[in-house]
Amino acid sequence: MDTAAEPRPGEEGFDGFRMRLPEDCLEYMLFVVGDKSASDLPSLETVRKAADQKLDQLARDYIWQRDPFRLETRSQKGLGLPYLYGTTHYGDSVEDEWLIVYLLRELSKSFPHLWIRVSDSDGEFLLIEAAKVTPKWLTPENDANRVWIHDGRLLIIPLSNPDPSHPAADSAPLSLAEAIQTIRTAPSSLIHSPLIEAEAFYRLEKYPGQITAWLHHALVTIPRKLAYILHARPKSVAPATEAFYLRDPRSLKPILSASAAPAPGSASASSPSSSATAADLIFPPIDLVTVSVRFTRVLYAQLKSQHFPPPPAWRGALRSVVEGGSSENLQRRLARLELGMKLTTGFEMLARTAHDSASRVVREVGLLLEDLAEDGGDRALPSDEEIQGWEGVEREDDDSWMDIDYRDFERELDGAAAGRRGQPGDGAGFGDAAAQADLRKIVSRFEAFLNDETAGIEGAEIDEMDRDNDSTEEESEEGSDEDEDKEVSFDEEQFARMMREMMGLPADEASGQGKAKQKAVDESAAESDEEEEEEIRKLAEQMESELRGHGALDLDPKPKTAAKSIKKKGETTSKAEQVEPQEEEEDGEGSDEEVDIDYNLAKNLLESFKSQAGMAGPAGNLLGLMGVRLPRDEEDSDDDQK
Repeated sequence: MDTAAEPRPGEEGFDGFRMRLPEDCLEYMLFVVGDKSASDLPSLETVRKAADQKLDQLARDYIWQRDPFRLETRSQKGLGLPYLYGTTHYGDSVEDEWLIVYLLRELSKSFPHLWIRVSDSDGEFLLIEAAKVTPKWLTPENDANRVWIHDGRLLIIPLSNPDPSHPAADSAPLSLAEAIQTIRTAPSSLIHSPLIEAEAFYRLEKYPGQITAWLHHALVTIPRKLAYILHARPKSVAPATEAFYLRDPRSLKPILSASAAPAPGSASASSPSSSATAADLIFPPIDLVTVSVRFTRVLYAQLKSQHFPPPPAWRGALRSVVEGGSSENLQRRLARLELGMKLTTGFEMLARTAHDSASRVVREVGLLLEDLAEDGGDRALPSDEEIQGWEGVEREDDDSWMDIDYRDFERELDGAAAGRRGQPGDGAGFGDAAAQADLRKIVSRFEAFLNDETAGIEGAEIDEMDRDNDSTEEESEEGSDEDEDKEVSFDEEQFARMMREMMGLPADEASGQGKAKQKAVDESAAESDEEEEEEIRKLAEQMESELRGHGALDLDPKPKTAAKSIKKKGETTSKAEQVEPQEEEEDGEGSDEEVDIDYNLAKNLLESFKSQAGMAGPAGNLLGLMGVRLPRDEEDSDDDQK
């Protein structure tokens, strides 16, 4: 987002600093827009009460992962009207987010003047859901405050000056005050696209049935005191599960240091001990009962999937289950006790800081524990007969939705639903109906992407917003090289031959034909090289003839003539002096043949070559064509001789 276009503090239009939402957090705003003199214009308090009633009607027994849905009245400078505001931290439970969206959409159907905006830490997540059908002019740089829910529909505020030729031309973000002004003055200008709406609200199709389907009931073996707390405050299972799921060594220290309680009447029971015992715990593993606890699927999975060695205080309880009683359903009883041990550990950590918690339900757990202590402790706890009278105390749901059978998964990808574990008959397929629908939608979108006939040879179309504006010249050069590489041909026969050699397979007739073809190509290349050498030789001869025609290669006989005259005058030289010219003549360096040398031409060529400093130049190229190779300079020549 281009923050440079936003007004700064002290400038006109500045409405305060925009606070960023934390991760996994949903923000929602509800505005009542209309003429204040209208008789049907509801108040914010009326809308808030209607929202609470709708929530109680749809999700009365729903367990929120962290924060529940709640609304409060707010006002903001520059808007000109108050509004209802709320945030919900949904944590790992994305269903909490979509439940709120469904609730707000249903609420908008009841109030024609109600306009609702929802966003999360990712921005306009409704547009992210509909990214495939979103118009190109709507980008993450300019979509802020443009998506609204009104009368059960999804409406979008268009750009002020859209330019079809430049989709990102109007990339300035829309402020909340500007959006409210547009809704107030020109509500008919907002765009309603059924295609975008269907994609954005796709997950809402499974509601309201998804609210109850998302809950999971499981039998757990826990202390009687904890059973009483859960019966009184069933929603406290969420913070307790999160406390166990996010446990740390410091919070576990009181639980791990407490040893098992000694048996009554034993010697260790009468003797004092400095170590902590199970009696020092708020929920000691004594007087255990088995009850049904209501979770969400996320909470149950978080508790079930955690590996947690039994603390010392719980080892006796686990041993008694293994040693005592029959072996029938032993695994089931152990699983219930292990799940209850984890849940009790979470409540143990939660209760020690209950009074300092910001959660209302956690503080209520602390108050219940105080009331139990004042009423005489265990005497106020429910009896077995009272527990059996609780509603749904023995309910246990099937948790096979946690199991993944990849054979069923493959069948779902192929579009053929089959029974679980590969057994035909029930037609359940992979997961539940919602999982199957989501899976088919993902596969259909992927297939549509692969089968997109509108895409050119360069692949999928890339919007301007996906391109990097900071590309360098090196990237441009690399791009040109890639364009050149596109023209490289592919030799299918040679590729087949290479693959056969890699796999150790014998060569076939096709490979023999490929070798013959390669041999013909090599012979043709050799002939081409010979022709090229012949052309270079002819060019060198032509240049030599031209140089001779201009006298550039005429040799000067004067130095050699002078030398011969000197030797003729020196007839009285010694014998040793006469041996030296003979050796030079044998080496070919002191031949008596007349050699004409143009010293001026040689000097100019050498100076021109030396001025090249070892780089390419006209003198070096000319000498190279004539087959003459000179060292870079005199110093290099000396080094070479050494």
